[in-house]
Amino acid sequence: MMLRQPTLRRFAMGPLLGTALALTLLAPLPAGARGAATAQPDEGLPVASSLEGNYLAGRFAGSISDYRASADYFASALLDAPDDKFLLERTLSLYIAAGELTEVRTFAERLRDLDAKSPIAALTIGLDDFQSARWEEAIASFQQARSGPLLTLAVEVLSAWAEQGAGKTDEALARLAKLDGEKWYLFFRHYHAGLIASVAGRGELAAEEFKAALAIDDGPVSVIDAATRTFARNGDFDAAKATIDKALASAPGHPLLKEVAALVEARRRPAARARTVNEGAAEILSGLGSAVVREDTNDFGVIFLQLALALDPSDDMSRITLAENFERLNRPDDAIALLDKVAAQSPLRRNADVMVAFDYNALDRVDEARAALKRVIRKNPKDKEALNALGNILRTRKLFAEAADVYTRTVKAIGDKPQAEDWQVFYNRGITYERTNRWPEAEADFKKALELRPDQPLVLNYLGYSWVDKGMNLKEGMALIEKAVALAPTDGYIVDSLGWAHYKLGQYDEAVEELERAVSLMPSDPTINDHLGDAYWQVGRRLEARFQWNHAKASKPEPEDLAKIEAKIEHGLTDETANKAAAEVADPKPAPATP
Repeated sequence: MMLRQPTLRRFAMGPLLGTALALTLLAPLPAGARGAATAQPDEGLPVASSLEGNYLAGRFAGSISDYRASADYFASALLDAPDDKFLLERTLSLYIAAGELTEVRTFAERLRDLDAKSPIAALTIGLDDFQSARWEEAIASFQQARSGPLLTLAVEVLSAWAEQGAGKTDEALARLAKLDGEKWYLFFRHYHAGLIASVAGRGELAAEEFKAALAIDDGPVSVIDAATRTFARNGDFDAAKATIDKALASAPGHPLLKEVAALVEARRRPAARARTVNEGAAEILSGLGSAVVREDTNDFGVIFLQLALALDPSDDMSRITLAENFERLNRPDDAIALLDKVAAQSPLRRNADVMVAFDYNALDRVDEARAALKRVIRKNPKDKEALNALGNILRTRKLFAEAADVYTRTVKAIGDKPQAEDWQVFYNRGITYERTNRWPEAEADFKKALELRPDQPLVLNYLGYSWVDKGMNLKEGMALIEKAVALAPTDGYIVDSLGWAHYKLGQYDEAVEELERAVSLMPSDPTINDHLGDAYWQVGRRLEARFQWNHAKASKPEPEDLAKIEAKIEHGLTDETANKAAAEVADPKPAPATP
């Protein structure tokens, strides 16, 4: 089970980009061409030996989110159709998305020969020239890549950085000053003017440009970091402290902000955010790429982020953003490969280690997940997020006793004044106590979780159902479950708890009503279908009962439940099995809380 981590906010782009994310940036990739990895025969990828076969295999690789394999298949198809513009464009785009950039210029030049107006070809060639300090050639290529508001913005900013690379600071700043278009262009104009001024040693001008950018949007970590560093480098520690303190008030745990805050507190003059033209140019690709992948599911953002890393391999924020995207695509192996490249001295290394742990967990490599988190905890035994993450992984793996010990360490790290968001820790520890037959401690934790978050439906459901199941506080327990259902009426697990509570109290008609609603919300859940079958049997609807049990059987129940379901299908619900079912503790099915 994947348990997610909070996203490190790079750019608050929603209000800036508006509808631009929906506009065509580059030619679209084939349907299903999503993901990244190396094609491996043991992944079940097909072997193709014809144009049509390679094309279809490329589409298949894309359907399992494998950029590299998809690109390889399209490249193979090109051997049979070397002048096919569509295949060239797909191959080029997919290799960039996979981070395989060694041969992309060759594909880009072939594509440009077929289509002189291809934006992706012009951008690729321009960036290759940029990295080789062929500044004039880079600018000329960039100008051929103008297509739509996002790419137009990107290539104008990149052109300005190329002019700075050529030592033409005034021309670079003049180009940015003329940048005109969407309303959100103004933010990037000021931000990159500040970065260029900083690289050129014009600290006072850089400070003014960053202030202008912050006046438009003071949310992006990048501009906060750049501005704070510039103010401190200029000796204006009051402005630096005011800027970073305001940012930390809304994002107190952000590692990049904490790092620069420590430098300001020590009244040290930190390095500039962008020290070279490559680092500065990478900022526009990284910023736009981060915005796109977090607002849309297309691959344009991935392409931008991979190109940003090509310009600035030290850009760990882009690396983490890409890893998050691969996690969303269910490619944890690829996420780990990226996260392993985050530098040991990077302030983001700790965040990368926590993400790696969840990726190992997704791969069922629990020992490696545990080891990754323990490395983080050894460095900071009071890291409550890492402790809670370890507890959550152990709990979802049903290692309840070990998870309970870890949650107890988390509670100690929280201290005497838990906050509202800490309800999750007490709730999760309560689950582990309940599963290890430590009910008084579990009950106390559930009550503490409700004290911190009185209207949390997961806690209301778990505590209420547990009371009903144990035959204690029946009236209060039913009231808690009913309140949980009122707060989360579309949560099939919680509605199931209400129905099963009615069943255990012998209120079979009410049980049928609620369990039918639960099944309609979660028609493929084996436990809910099994419960409804039992309720149907008790009200005399025997054919419908067997139908629901068969559906539960087909829905892949746990092995220990399968035998019980099969027995009911064959023999029905006898008095003995009915009494046993009613006596057993049914899982209230809480949704996993994120750390």
